[in-house]
Amino acid sequence: MTDTAKPDSPAPDSGADAGTVDKRRIRLIMTGLLLGLFMAALDQTIISAALRTIADDLDGLSEQAWANTSYMITSVITTALYGKLSDIYGRRPVYVSAVGIFILGSVLSGLAQSMTTLAVFRGIQGLGAGGLMSLAFAILTDLVPLTERSRYQAWFGAVFGVSAVIGPVAGGFFAGLDSFLGATGWRWAFFVNVPIGLAAALLIGTLVRVQPNRTRHKFDIAGLLALIACLLPLLFAVEQGPKWGWTDQGTLLLFGLGAVGLVLFLLAQKRAADAALLPTPMFRNPLFSVYNGVNVLIGAAVFGALSVLPLYFQMVKGLSPTEAGLMMLPQTLGIVVAGRIAGPYVTKTGRYKVVLLTGLVLMVAATLWFGTLTVDTSLWLTGVAAGLMGFGIGLCWQVMLIAIQTGVAPQYMGAGMGSFTFFRQIGGTAGIAVFLSMFFGAVGEKVAAAYRDAASDPAFAAALNDPSVTGQAANKVLLGARDGAVPMDDSSFLDHADPRLAKPFLEGLAEAMQTVFVVSAVMLLIALVLAAVPKEKRREPAAGAPGGAKEQGKQPAGKN
Repeated sequence: MTDTAKPDSPAPDSGADAGTVDKRRIRLIMTGLLLGLFMAALDQTIISAALRTIADDLDGLSEQAWANTSYMITSVITTALYGKLSDIYGRRPVYVSAVGIFILGSVLSGLAQSMTTLAVFRGIQGLGAGGLMSLAFAILTDLVPLTERSRYQAWFGAVFGVSAVIGPVAGGFFAGLDSFLGATGWRWAFFVNVPIGLAAALLIGTLVRVQPNRTRHKFDIAGLLALIACLLPLLFAVEQGPKWGWTDQGTLLLFGLGAVGLVLFLLAQKRAADAALLPTPMFRNPLFSVYNGVNVLIGAAVFGALSVLPLYFQMVKGLSPTEAGLMMLPQTLGIVVAGRIAGPYVTKTGRYKVVLLTGLVLMVAATLWFGTLTVDTSLWLTGVAAGLMGFGIGLCWQVMLIAIQTGVAPQYMGAGMGSFTFFRQIGGTAGIAVFLSMFFGAVGEKVAAAYRDAASDPAFAAALNDPSVTGQAANKVLLGARDGAVPMDDSSFLDHADPRLAKPFLEGLAEAMQTVFVVSAVMLLIALVLAAVPKEKRREPAAGAPGGAKEQGKQPAGKN
């Protein structure tokens, strides 16, 4: 299955003066990478505020999890694939191909006519997104030495922060438009990717030339097929488990198929050796293994919790999509500020474990805070909790990537960087599937209980006994939920419902969301314990920093 790895010798750079030409090219290449990352990150956030509008328009609110999970499933599978392909065939052609696939998926998603077709087209987007995220870090690794890498990675972190700011606001803006240039407003949340993607492909396609440590391996087809056989049934099981029941025969069968796929994948990776999608030697480093495990837990907890938070703002608090997007700004500010603090600190001191543990503590506190949200919670308190969550996220993900890079050999750098996004996306996909299913599965019981408790409320009783109120269409739908028949495919009736009759419904929604947030906090607590176990492997401080070697600053960037 494998051939002996033979590194290609880097071709000489065409520039006469490597010092100035390389720096200029690095800046332009970084611009292309940032655009690609921005596009992929934006696509995860831009629909968060628009998804309720999209789902109502396509009559599929209860199916909205698939619009996210299909994207993340395919991006998970292809993350490891792109890293390995780029090690074999080079970063440039693989990256440009990923951009093209992403643009195609974006256009198709903007043309979707049902939640089912949207989920399929989002899956095509995910096929490209896996490359945009993992290859950005691999290309950066080719360009600059380890001692200078934190400075550039801070820009990557900033892009995720900016996309987190712009995404929900832009998604809410587009969702609030009836139409724009002949298309329904929310469809532009996908069409906007086209010009961004073309610019990224142009820059990377023309400027990235040679990569060091390029290997010649046969491609691990068996590993890819086994990975698909493992992930698809497992992710489908966690998505359907809350609905079918965790002991249902269908759920158990899917888990069994996933377990068989996992065994086949491990055997395929062992047989493929250095040609494996995820080469097994990488996992002999305890930091690499443990922190990727922590990465999975954080991905599940963060993506799962934050998939529910926009629903709280729009459904429980009654905010418009644009207003809900603006309420996510404190979280984004926290991510950006934390990134600006964590990167320089690790660069100067070489210490990352204390940053990771601090971030996890803050995230546990934030999710427990989310677990107290009710109909009457002040928005400013929710904003503070979101800011705390963002600060914790900004600390955690950046330093985990640094730890992984430190433990990966050069010949595995593409696969190693891909693994960071791979494991985070696995966690995120499972988190969104499980948490949204958990929420929709608990809503009926929580709403019915809230209506039983509301029977003693004079305001509710007065509205219930007023035929002019109960006779309205929106209120008829609302009162049907008293027996647990909660209509979740189209929630637009809430915009026209009587506040007195709607309050128990909203209280039930909030209580169902509280369950999700508490589970998220428990997962983060487990991640905190795991992250505290391994002994920190101190990185050398960067050139010019206290304790750093001055001559390191003169090390030239790798020719690319």
